[in-house]
Amino acid sequence: MQDKILARVGTLTVTENDVNGLILNLGQRGQAYNSPEGRKAVLNQIINNKLLLLDARRNLYEAEPAFKEELQRIKENLLSSYAAQKIFSTVTVSDSEAEKYYNENKEQFTEGEKVNASHILVDSEELAREIYGKIESGEISFEDAAKEYSSCPSKESGGSLGEFGRGQMVGEFDKAVFEMTPGEITKEPVKTQFGYHLIKLLSKRDAQPAPFSEIKEEIKGALISEKQRKAYESKINQLKILYPVDLF
Repeated sequence: MQDKILARVGTLTVTENDVNGLILNLGQRGQAYNSPEGRKAVLNQIINNKLLLLDARRNLYEAEPAFKEELQRIKENLLSSYAAQKIFSTVTVSDSEAEKYYNENKEQFTEGEKVNASHILVDSEELAREIYGKIESGEISFEDAAKEYSSCPSKESGGSLGEFGRGQMVGEFDKAVFEMTPGEITKEPVKTQFGYHLIKLLSKRDAQPAPFSEIKEEIKGALISEKQRKAYESKINQLKILYPVDLF
């Protein structure tokens, strides 16, 4: 498919691919320009750049010593970066390598103990005890009591707080809930800075390694980074033998 010309600037042209390329080079920021107004702004910027380029050529800026020095610096930095990328591109990590590392270092990937709990939050200990009595007698379920009495937004889901680990809740709550057994409801209201809580522990999950399937890409990324670091250091050490370095 022929590249559509969007503008002519003197002897130069601006094409649709020019606009697409600039937006792509902006990465996530480029998403803001994927609208008719945004693409027009990018087109205008490219036109401005072409105008400056034509003026630079007319004034023979390319022949100026300062430009040549800057161009040489840019070329050297680009070539150095390209050489580093050539080193990095040789590094790979297979799924089996990642799984071997996982099996040999499972302690690194252990998730702490977690619980799944619900609670009812009220302003007074007296009310908390009254609600507990109604739940204990079967007059009302814990979930319905949460919906009726709790001042926490979790009341909408029957008091459910979902699954969480140690240290994610305030100290008094955290201590109480991790000492409970699944199905248990706190007989004594738990006082915190927010008020008085009745807590129901739904389930408890012991500390265990995260499944390999969930962290495979994370492990591969870490191993690739380490391999790239070692490959880079090895290459630099070889080059220091080939090209001696003297510091002054």
